[in-house]
Parts: sequence; structure tokens; C-alpha cells
Amino acid sequence: MFETLREDIRTVFAEDPAARNILEVVFVYPGLHALWSHRLAHWLWQHKLYFLARSLSHCARFVTGIEIHPGAKIGRRFFIDHGMGVVIGETAEIGDDVLIYQGVVLGGTTLEKKKRHPTIGNNVVIGSAAILLGPITVGDGARIGANSVVVGSVPPGAVVVGVPGRVVEDRQKTAAMPLEHNKLPDPFSEAIRLILKEQHSLEERIRKLEASKGIEVAPGELESMITEIEKTFSNGEGI
Repeated sequence: MFETLREDIRTVFAEDPAARNILEVVFVYPGLHALWSHRLAHWLWQHKLYFLARSLSHCARFVTGIEIHPGAKIGRRFFIDHGMGVVIGETAEIGDDVLIYQGVVLGGTTLEKKKRHPTIGNNVVIGSAAILLGPITVGDGARIGANSVVVGSVPPGAVVVGVPGRVVEDRQKTAAMPLEHNKLPDPFSEAIRLILKEQHSLEERIRKLEASKGIEVAPGELESMITEIEKTFSNGEGI
């Protein structure tokens, strides 16, 4: 048991550069408090002491702002960074070396008493406010971008962003990478870039036709607006 506690503390230092000393980690890290409370509540749940287990998880939720059902299964070296608003459902299963941020929800989509929450593999990172729903599986090494809504299974090593979540990159053949949101691909902005590119191509063809017919057309307000939008996307702003 004490080795598990020490491993949890070492995990905090490994995952959070703001951690300064053991005293600070032990007493002022709600993610660690929620995890330790869950370990005890899960033990009570396994021994069919359901009321005590739920009572302990309820108290932990009040203190930490993190709600973990005592029936959830959590692996080793699990870390919740910040943690406020995190919800982990009863049948959720989380592997080893998983990192999640504040506001993450591992929720269910049915009222039936069966497996209804996500299964998270090893070495997974889930960004802030991401919502994963249903008995889906997130493969080892996957990365879920902030604010994504994931309702389908995610292959190992994939990077998922958007609503609904879409795979935008496959890192299965590469080493595990941190979740750097400023470097995540954005399929929506890419689609807009393609539309603007096609628009520009069509405008060039129309200009050539007008020039061949001797027609002069003054630039309109729409053209200037499109130019401004193109500048915005070229600079990576407003995304």
C-alpha cells in the first residue's frame, strides 16, 4: 500500500512541473486526494460495502470537486491535473499512466445496468473539458483534444479533436507525445482554407474571362472581406 502511495506522489512530480515538494503535493493536490479516496472507496465497493463506498466518494467530491464512482477501475500512475469538474462513471475502466485535465467526463449513454462507460487504455492523455460517452474504447497512446466530444472508439495512437471527435493524426508508429493543443491539427479550419482556395481559383478564372471580353469590374466589399479572412487563417488567428 505504501509503495502505491509513493508511486502516486512520484507521478505528480512527473506530470506537473508546478509541483515543488512532497508536503505541497500531499496536502494541496485535489487530484491526488480524489485518487486516494477512490482507492479506498473502490476497496469498500468490492467488498459490497456500497453505502460506505458511495459516502466516501461523495465526501471526496465535496472536498475536491472531482466525482469518481467507487465502481470505476483505475490503473497505476493515474493523474488528474487541476481536476475540478471531472466525472468518472461506475463502469469506466482506466489503464496505467493516464493523464486527464479538468472538466473531463467519462459518462454513460444508457440506463441499463451493464457496461456503459468508456474504457481508457494505457498512456492516454485527455484534454480539458473533453467528454467521452458510452462503452467506447480509447486505445493505448491516444490523445483527446480539449473540448472534444467522443462517442466512438478511438484507435491506438490516434489524436482526436472536434465535436463530434474525429481522428486527425495517427501516432501509433511514433513515441508517445504530450498533448500540445497549439500543435493539434484543426480539420474545420483546414476545410475553410480549402474553400477559400477554391474561391480564389474561381475568381481568377472569372477575371480572365472578364478581361478577355473587355469588362472592367471594381472590387466589391465581399472581396475585401474574403481577403481579411484569408489573412486571419494564414496567421493562425481566430481558430
